[in-house]
Amino acid sequence: MTTSPASPPTPLTPRDGRLVRLLRELSVHDWVVVGYLGVVVAVASLTPSSPSQAKALRHFAVLFAVVTTVVVLVRSKLLRHGLVAPLTYRLAIYAGVQLSYFLLGDLLPALNPTTLDHPLWRLDLRWFGVEPALWLDRTVSPLTTEWFAFFYFCYFFLLGLYVLPLLLLSRSSRLLGEFSLGLILVFCIGHTLYMLVPGFGPYHALASEFTHALPQGVWHDVVMQTVTSGGSMLDIFPSLHTAGPSFLTLFSLRHRDAAPYRQAWPITAFCTVNIIVATMFLRWHYVIDVVVGLALATAALAASTRLTRVELLRRARLGLSPVWPDYQRRPRAVPAQGRG
Repeated sequence: MTTSPASPPTPLTPRDGRLVRLLRELSVHDWVVVGYLGVVVAVASLTPSSPSQAKALRHFAVLFAVVTTVVVLVRSKLLRHGLVAPLTYRLAIYAGVQLSYFLLGDLLPALNPTTLDHPLWRLDLRWFGVEPALWLDRTVSPLTTEWFAFFYFCYFFLLGLYVLPLLLLSRSSRLLGEFSLGLILVFCIGHTLYMLVPGFGPYHALASEFTHALPQGVWHDVVMQTVTSGGSMLDIFPSLHTAGPSFLTLFSLRHRDAAPYRQAWPITAFCTVNIIVATMFLRWHYVIDVVVGLALATAALAASTRLTRVELLRRARLGLSPVWPDYQRRPRAVPAQGRG
């Protein structure tokens, strides 16, 4: 019995070839960011119709389209400029996640008709035996309020001091990969949990339980204005004011054998501890929010370290572009030599 020879594989068309190449070029953080924004768009589209829902859906759809377009253009090498391509890509990936927080202010109230403040409070009392926000009420004074309000606001400066140099200037694929993927995981997971576990925090749900009002002051007023103007108000679980700085501390501690992290990690750790206490002193968070924030930071660093190592090996094996597109300088033109 004669068997017919196996038919040769169907050759890829140019279009199929580009698609396969694009899919291979996508990194872990590309999938995470585009997937996260896609999920939020889907959630917004399924949320009961209202003016805030329509606004959130419109804004998230635009953000999703912009980030996805930048990823496709850069990963498919349709956008190749040595400065514009990596800069646009880096900004789109990180800013897309960061901007989504401010857009949640319209989505969360439309998505969640009820809150879970009291279940979270009961968990605190059952598991920890105390609610730190209420316990710290006895320590309220103008000095302590200003101290913790200052550190609460320093969260933004601390984040910027790490994000801007690494995101915009770093040329180390491993360092930038671990840092950026970890922080992206912290925010994407945190924002997703905001949609699942809505709450206002002790300042609202336990208002009648507090004896002392937080006094006005320069930094306390700044914090209140910032939260009122830019916060989404239902963003308590987990505490990203805990998860973000904790991730920075763990990251700098991991790389403490090299500058500037050798000098930065003790300062970062000191600020982080004060920021964490501030989230409860200022009555924004329950202790369960803080515990989950710490767990999220630890898990994100472990995941980003492992996934970055795997991603770098995969890209080297397949001959793909860097995890984070790097800045390229144009080669200088060599002047033609004149004839003798």
